[in-house]
Amino acid sequence: MTEASGASCTPASSRGWDEVLSAAAVSRGYGHGRGRIEVLSRVSLDVRPGERVALCGPSGSGKSTLGRILALLDPPDEGEVVLDGEPVRATGLRLPRTVRQQVALLWQSPRTAADPRLALAALVTEPLRSGGRRHRPPPAAIEAALAARCAQVGLAEELWGRYPHEVSEGQLQRACLARTLIARPAYLIYDEPTSMLDVSTQAALLEIIAAEQRDRAMGVLLITHDRTLASHWCDRSVELAGVASQVAPEPLLQ
Repeated sequence: MTEASGASCTPASSRGWDEVLSAAAVSRGYGHGRGRIEVLSRVSLDVRPGERVALCGPSGSGKSTLGRILALLDPPDEGEVVLDGEPVRATGLRLPRTVRQQVALLWQSPRTAADPRLALAALVTEPLRSGGRRHRPPPAAIEAALAARCAQVGLAEELWGRYPHEVSEGQLQRACLARTLIARPAYLIYDEPTSMLDVSTQAALLEIIAAEQRDRAMGVLLITHDRTLASHWCDRSVELAGVASQVAPEPLLQ
């Protein structure tokens, strides 16, 4: 494992990779009262297919913010995200579906990610059913994909009809992982897997992701504060120290 201080790695362009998920000198801040808090400042990071990269750092260093930017959910204030050689000019639902499904984010808390109105079977297959009639597979293919992914993550069929509030945290995270993998993303961002689950469930889910990665060279960014996990599971590690700077508010008029 190698570490790069300041979350800056060699840019993908200098390595000659055509396929890479890259954040190029991205910055992000948020308004705070009459001032502004800078969370990220010119951070660069790339993930290539088949690679596991750990993004480490203390709480408040901007790890999850960078993860959302790389997952194409939030835009950076400055810099850009590059996906397989093409700069991404939009985020969220403004992106074409084919682009949006290339990068998946597995959330830290499955309760946050799961729609409480959907039974687990509908939750898992939602990515296949959400593209409209033109993109939607036939019902038999959706059922086959549901069975295959739930078997892969160890989600028993007896749980498919239950709702998120009716299952455990670990069972719900298995359903969320099945939902993530059913769309076959090229890149997976896994946010803080050690914070919400017991050790055995963590290990099981990481092994499932590792097997999926081996099968089809999926790139993985693991966001974690657990440096032991990063050193044992990832190919390399990037340390995000955080900006922790705030623009002073304008003085009030007397």
